[in-house]
This record gives sequence, structure tokens and C-alpha cells, in this order.
Amino acid sequence: MIRRFTGIAVLLLSLAMAQLARAQSQSTLDIYFIDVEGGQATLFVTPHHDSLLIDTGWPGRDSRDARRIVAAAKLAGLTKIDDVIITHYHDDHVGGVPQLVAQMPVGTFIDHGPLYERCPTCVSGFNSYTALIAAGKAKRLTVKPGDSLPLRDLEVKVLSANGDVIAQPMPGAGQPNTFCAASEIRPDDTTENSHSVGVSIRFGRFHTTDLGDLTWDKERALMCPVNRIGEDSLLIVSHHGWNQSSSPAYVDAVKPQVAIMDNGATKGGSLPTVITLNAIPGMKAMWQLHRSEEAGPHNVPEDRIANLTGDPAIDKGYYLKVSAKRDGSFTVFNERTGKTVAYPAR
Repeated sequence: MIRRFTGIAVLLLSLAMAQLARAQSQSTLDIYFIDVEGGQATLFVTPHHDSLLIDTGWPGRDSRDARRIVAAAKLAGLTKIDDVIITHYHDDHVGGVPQLVAQMPVGTFIDHGPLYERCPTCVSGFNSYTALIAAGKAKRLTVKPGDSLPLRDLEVKVLSANGDVIAQPMPGAGQPNTFCAASEIRPDDTTENSHSVGVSIRFGRFHTTDLGDLTWDKERALMCPVNRIGEDSLLIVSHHGWNQSSSPAYVDAVKPQVAIMDNGATKGGSLPTVITLNAIPGMKAMWQLHRSEEAGPHNVPEDRIANLTGDPAIDKGYYLKVSAKRDGSFTVFNERTGKTVAYPAR
């Protein structure tokens, strides 16, 4: 009998130690910047293994983007993705939905509501997406600015959606934005881009924002005359680094320690935007998913680029991974180089 109880005690101790080790190994918020060749697919995995994916990349291409998303999800230990934000209905963001759901279960899709642009790929992507919802493959939630999303470990607040932005500043924000004067005033954008769902994500003292493809004029509405967001630990560069976004009123005012641009070799990474980003006051470093052909010598050093070519014959689709702690410190890992750079909390 004593041996039996001893064996049970050893088993329980082993299980407890395994659970402790697992908890310790999952103490970070992990963010995977998945290469979908100039689209977006950014996966957030919390210590409790709740998951949030922002966008699904392109359609077709032999399910390339869905396969890359699923590979990252499995690497993170996921068997399903809890929530997927579709920032807007351009095909480099919504296009991969059917292929993704065919390979991995999704709990809820989150979007801005109706379609505002009648381009053929927009209509096709929107129709495929809504048909999947109608077929009961996942739930659908339409959000508005100010809404919160229920993920354990994270505070996720909707900053923009359906062409509107939050009316009141986030807690701790609201200071006059001195960078508004340096941002030109541009005409209103009426495409799907300006209707993007944008979110603030906070994990303890670590803070990041992802505004999808929100345009210059909407950034100004969000950031002027006062900064409604506050400061970022990590800036997820809007619109793949295209020069219709990333105004000084936004990127300079949030004062990121680090920026990551999810560009492709020939999509995004516009030269004026790269120059603006590299000039953000006090920023420690910028990272890129791809070397931008347009940016030329203004690209960041190669050790901060995940993919050096867009040639499909040799492009491996490497990812970048951020691992953030609650104290605000974080690391950036480059799959291509195998190297990690640490950034202390400020």
C-alpha cells in the first residue's frame, strides 16, 4: 500500500512539475509575423493559449498563405484559432479565409460590417467569406470603435472600424499631438482601406497597435489634435508600409521602441514610408518581412529582414516572432538567421 501511495505521489509531483514548466514556457505573448508576400497575417498567442489572428493573406496560390498560417499556429501549439480579425475586404487580407478554415478550425471572425468597394476581387472575397459564415463554419462578430474583445491575458480595444474612430482617448493618452503640424492633409479615402478594423493590444506594460490598412486621413482623425492611442512598445506598420498610411501624426506620436513592417518584395515598403519610419524619434530598430525593392539602400540591415528575395523559386517564407513579457520587455526572433534581439522595457 505504501508503495502504491508513493507511486501516486511521484506521479502527481511529476504532473505538477510538468504544468509548472509549461506555464513558465508560456509566460510571454508571442506574435508571429507570417510572410504572405505583401498581404497580412499576424498571429497573437497568449500565455493561456488564447489566439488572435489578424487577416489571412491571399487566396489561391495552392493555399500557400493558409499553409503558412497553420504552420505557425501548430508551432505555437494551437489546434484551432479562437478569433480572426478581418480588417477589411481586400483580397490580400480576406482572401485566405476559405483555405484557412479548410485546414484549421476558427471560432469567430471579427469584421467592420458591409462591403464598401465593388472591385471584382473585393466582391469575390467578401462573398466567399460571408458564404462560409452562412454555412456555419464559424461565428461572425461585427465591431465598432470602443468595443473590447474577450481574450484572456490581453486588453484588446477597437480603435477604428467602418470608417469611424474612437471619440475618447485610451487611458493615459489624450496629450496634444505636436506631430500633426508635420503631416499634410490629404483627401478622404473611400476605399475598403479607410474602413479597416484597427486595434490596440495591451499585455501588462507591453503595448502594440495594428490598424490594418487604415489610411492617412483616418490616422489624422484618430491622432489629431490629441493622441488618442498613447505610446507603443511595438508599432505594427500599417498598410504593408505603403505611402498611403504611416503619417508622422501617427507613427511619430506613438513613439515606438520597435516597428515591424509586413511588406512584400514588390508590395508595400514604399521609399517615402521607409524613410519616415527610420526617422521616428527615439526608435531603437525597424524590422521587415521582406527586403523592399523600391526602398533600395534605405532597407534596414539584412539581419533585421526575414526574407531577402521575393523570387518564388527560392523564397522560403520566413517569419519574424516577437515574444513580449508583462513588464514591457520583448524580443524579436528572425527565423532566417536564427538570431534573437532583446529590447528592455522603458
